[in-house]
Amino acid sequence: MNKYTKLGVSALCGSLATVSAANAGDLSVSGGVDMSWISLPKAETGNPIGIGSNYTLSGSGELDNGWSVAIAIAATNRMAYSTTNVTVTVPSLGDLIITQGGTGKGIDRMDDVTPNVWEEAYGVGLSNGIQTVNGSTTGAGIEWTPNMMPDGLTARVFYSPDVTGAPSAEKGGSGSAINSGSSGFDVTLVATDAITGMPGLTIGGGYAQFDRTAASGDASDATVYATYAMGGLTVGYQWSEADLGTSTGAQQYDNDGYGITFAINDDLSIGYNHYESEQTNTTNVTSEATSVQIAYSMGGASVRLASAEGENMAYQTTAAYDRDVTTLSVALAF
Repeated sequence: MNKYTKLGVSALCGSLATVSAANAGDLSVSGGVDMSWISLPKAETGNPIGIGSNYTLSGSGELDNGWSVAIAIAATNRMAYSTTNVTVTVPSLGDLIITQGGTGKGIDRMDDVTPNVWEEAYGVGLSNGIQTVNGSTTGAGIEWTPNMMPDGLTARVFYSPDVTGAPSAEKGGSGSAINSGSSGFDVTLVATDAITGMPGLTIGGGYAQFDRTAASGDASDATVYATYAMGGLTVGYQWSEADLGTSTGAQQYDNDGYGITFAINDDLSIGYNHYESEQTNTTNVTSEATSVQIAYSMGGASVRLASAEGENMAYQTTAAYDRDVTTLSVALAF
């Protein structure tokens, strides 16, 4: 493990002359497993028992010049590769993250931030196909979080040189398919009560744009949201828009969502969520999802129960895409 850390830093040293060495460190492992039972009366489910697992390898150290470095490598169910993030913290500049996989970076971290006690309204087994915003983070890129912002205001800038390029190994280009997307950027801002002046109020927003050579114009994503917490009660609303840059077929998605949660005590919470997504197409279709959820935690174990209804899921209007679901989940974290 120590050897792996030193190898990673030596590669960084090759491109940064001011970096000399790193303190050796170990990689730690964290993860968990989710077990669920799902009931979908209006759809074929097959075996209702599901298991999902994930783990993350992480480590950190400090360079001789005062910079710090950290790495996180994540895998999801059945050992499927998920993401790799390398973070370099420069005291006078902020955080620079080199990421492959992109999940949770750029505007993708704001795809749906309405309050919930477990999952989004459509994320509890409706097989939704709902289009939110993910910007240019589908491609490997670099994200900068400056540290010179006022207290209570967080800004992030993400850049990908090839949004649709497949993940590649060191010193290996991924190549690009004909008509693939090219470079893109995301900008996000989040303001907490130190800026808003109202305890419990957080507001945020983001914008992303990237080229689409197969489309009529550039694609873009935008979102704004607000959440307010008072005691055990949290409420929130979000609007987002995904413009595909196309002139035929699916062209745009306009989304609205809100959530209300209440923490009964430190372990038990309940929540209500609603989400609507209108697809602009030859015939406009609106997908809707509504869910009621309850979650109870006992140390490293969590029990969650959700009941949800969906209409026109995946933007289809036939009866087969109107669904209701009940899902029970038990999660163990280590």
